[in-house]
Amino acid sequence: MLRNNLRPVSALVLLAFVICHLVAHSLLLVSLDQAEAALTILMYPWRTAIGTAILASALLVHFLNALWSIYVRRSLRLSRWEFWQLGLGLCIPLLLILHVTSTRIAESLLGGVTSHYSSVLIVQWVLSPWLGVLQATAVLIVWTHACVGIHFWLRTKAWYARWRPVLVGLGLLLPTLALAGYVAAGNQLLRSSESPDFVKRSLEKARLTDQKRAEIGQIARIGSATYLALVLLPFVGRGVRSWLYRRRRPPLLNHSSGRTVAILPGATVLETLRQHGIPHASACGGRARCTTCRVLVTRGLDRLPAPSRLESAALARIGATPEMRLACQIRPMADLSVMPLVAPNASAVQGAIRGGIEGSERLITVVFVGLRDPEILGEAKLPYDLLHILNQFFHEMTKALDATNGHYAQFASDGLMALYGLNAKDPATGAADALRGAREMLARMAQLNSRLRGDLPQPLRIGIGIHFSEAIVGAMGPPASQIISAIGEAVNTCARLEHLTKKHDCPVIVSRRAAELASLDVKGRELHQAPVDGGAQSVEFYTLKTLADLRV
Repeated sequence: MLRNNLRPVSALVLLAFVICHLVAHSLLLVSLDQAEAALTILMYPWRTAIGTAILASALLVHFLNALWSIYVRRSLRLSRWEFWQLGLGLCIPLLLILHVTSTRIAESLLGGVTSHYSSVLIVQWVLSPWLGVLQATAVLIVWTHACVGIHFWLRTKAWYARWRPVLVGLGLLLPTLALAGYVAAGNQLLRSSESPDFVKRSLEKARLTDQKRAEIGQIARIGSATYLALVLLPFVGRGVRSWLYRRRRPPLLNHSSGRTVAILPGATVLETLRQHGIPHASACGGRARCTTCRVLVTRGLDRLPAPSRLESAALARIGATPEMRLACQIRPMADLSVMPLVAPNASAVQGAIRGGIEGSERLITVVFVGLRDPEILGEAKLPYDLLHILNQFFHEMTKALDATNGHYAQFASDGLMALYGLNAKDPATGAADALRGAREMLARMAQLNSRLRGDLPQPLRIGIGIHFSEAIVGAMGPPASQIISAIGEAVNTCARLEHLTKKHDCPVIVSRRAAELASLDVKGRELHQAPVDGGAQSVEFYTLKTLADLRV
């Protein structure tokens, strides 16, 4: 949990430092003096003792986290965006180490050296033009690395889709202005360097002698060698660990596709699946943010360690069942059998779907609502007016569901199906909520008829069927537009009850089982019975004709 929180915090600190630089570079389009003044102001907080400590800590944390992420992975089969983000990130220190050495480090270690835009640009554009290309490349790589990281961090947030065009525009504008200013200032100094004394005076002002430039180069070479050695460490550690692990019998992972593969000790299920080329969803790259990698553990759950704080928090967000775990977080030490719960190409949005609804048989209260005599609307109204009235009807029904813990599950041309008790700890409470929902629907229909009394020849009427039983509940439909709904005998029975409201001329029919669970007062009421599914089965029910009849 701590490492997961430190990663974005350190990245944001480094990003703030980079933005300060790019803003100052953009002002090079105005003048060197304006850019120098802006850079002095923007860099002041970072040059204080506290600012330097924060920046150095963020840099160290981000770098060590990258090395640890390489070592801790048991497989380096990464998704494309993860590969590019990690690869570009590892290139950044090598590209910037000479620039950092010739500015901040030289000012601290080589007495008297000062860095200004003019001296830096002379070195990069006049004395060593290849450094100018290196610096521009570094800007692009740093910014690309940051943007990739921000995108895959924020894409799990619900608000990100709305703000993404704005962020993309800013992400393109700032580096473009910065590079344009850098090129403009570089060309200006190239023209000024035609004067024989200009370069000499600028370097003397910065106290940048040939000897000190040589010392800067030596420091940069030592720093680059040290960095490369540190980067190699996790790869060497991985090699030693793999050699040790090959001498042991690894646990086996049984996938619902029928494949059985070996698990390297300490590897996550996600890494194991990727290593063996088995497609599996992971929109956030295995950071426990999106929950798209969720799996149902069908065997071996008791041999898994308890979820960490990070995994527990992610599972709690989606209301996961105990058998559900995140493939990116579990590291089996014994044989394990899993079944993926999300399609391999699932997006971050699909990861927000609540757990336990991928398809399971469960007790649920089903409600069917249908308009009586819908043909009246078609006879009395033009198509546009008809849609306007129907949309008002569905709006009122949806508001009634929202107010009584109901879930809008299915749409029909003249009605809808709803589920109650979907997210309740005790599904039986859904029956009482369904009766409250029926009261709310009838009350809202009265209000709607009052508003439409001048537009319709007669008031709209609805029939409501309520039934409690077992049904198969889960996410259904095309992958890009799935809905949480139910199928099975309970749904057919409830649809039959709604249809019977016409025969019995009553607004609500509730099955005997739902009435008992809702503690409905049925004293003195007649218990009816009707066949379901062509007469093979029957259902017992009560007819309710007034709002008072619906009170529990």
